[in-house]
Amino acid sequence: MTNTFLDDLYHQNCLPHKRFPDKHLLFDFAEQLFSFLFTTDPKSYKSKEEWQRAYDGLSKNLKRLIVQVELEEQKAQRITEAFFRALEEIYPQLLVDATTIAQFDPAAVSIDEVFIAYPGFFATAIYRFAHQLHSQKAVLIARLLSEYAHSKTGIDIHPAAVIGSSFFIDHGTGIVIGESATIGNNVKIYQGVTLGALSVAKELASQKRHPTIMDNVTIYSGATILGGKTIVGENSIIGGNVWLTKSVEPNSIVYHKSEIIVRDKNPLPESLDFII
Repeated sequence: MTNTFLDDLYHQNCLPHKRFPDKHLLFDFAEQLFSFLFTTDPKSYKSKEEWQRAYDGLSKNLKRLIVQVELEEQKAQRITEAFFRALEEIYPQLLVDATTIAQFDPAAVSIDEVFIAYPGFFATAIYRFAHQLHSQKAVLIARLLSEYAHSKTGIDIHPAAVIGSSFFIDHGTGIVIGESATIGNNVKIYQGVTLGALSVAKELASQKRHPTIMDNVTIYSGATILGGKTIVGENSIIGGNVWLTKSVEPNSIVYHKSEIIVRDKNPLPESLDFII
C-alpha cells in the first residue's frame, strides 16, 4: 500500500466522528439477553445474587454499546434504563408469541423447544428488542441487532416495522419484512415471504413504502406483497407464490393458479425433439 492510500484510510476510518459499536459485544449481548430470558441453565446460578449480577452485566454492556455510539454517558444511561423497563412488557408479549407457535405448529413438542430450537421465535425476540431500541432512537444498535438475527436465521425484519401480538413465523428462511411494514395481531407467515416496497425515489424514503397486514392473516410460502398502499384485510389467506401489489378485502383468499401435469414417462406418446 502507498503512504497516500494509508493516509486516506486513516482520515476516513480513524477520526473521532466515527461512532461504531463493538459488534462482538453487541452480538454477545443479544445471545446473553435471549438466554437470560428464555433458555437459562438452572445450574448456572447458585443464588439470586448471582442472577442479579448477570442482569447487571447485561445492563452494563448495553450502556457501554450505546456510549460507543452516542458518546454521552447520561443519555446512554437513560436509554438503557428505559429499555430494561420496557422488557417487563416485551417479555410477556414474547411468551404469547412462543405459546402461539407451540399451539399451532404440530411439530412443536413444548414451549421449551420453541425457546431453544425455533429460529422464527429467536428472530421475533431480537426484533422486539431491536424495535424498542429503535423507538428510543438507538437506531444503529437496533439495526445491528436485526442484522445479527438475519445472519443467524435467514429472517430479515427491519427494527422499525410494527408487529402486533401473537406473531407466528413458521420455518422462516428467506422472510423479509420492510421498514414501514405494519402487521396486526394473530398473523402467521411462512418461509420466503416478502413484505416489501415498490421502487421509489430516495427522497420518498420517509413515506410508508411497505404493506399493512391486518389481524388474523395467514401468508403462505413464497408470497410477495409490495407497496405502502397495499392493505391485506383481516382474516384473509394469501396463498403460496402470490405476487400482490393491490389491497385485498377482509375475509379474502388469494391464490396463484398454476398447472402441474404428472404422467408416466413410458411409453412416450410422440417423439421429443429437444434443442438446447
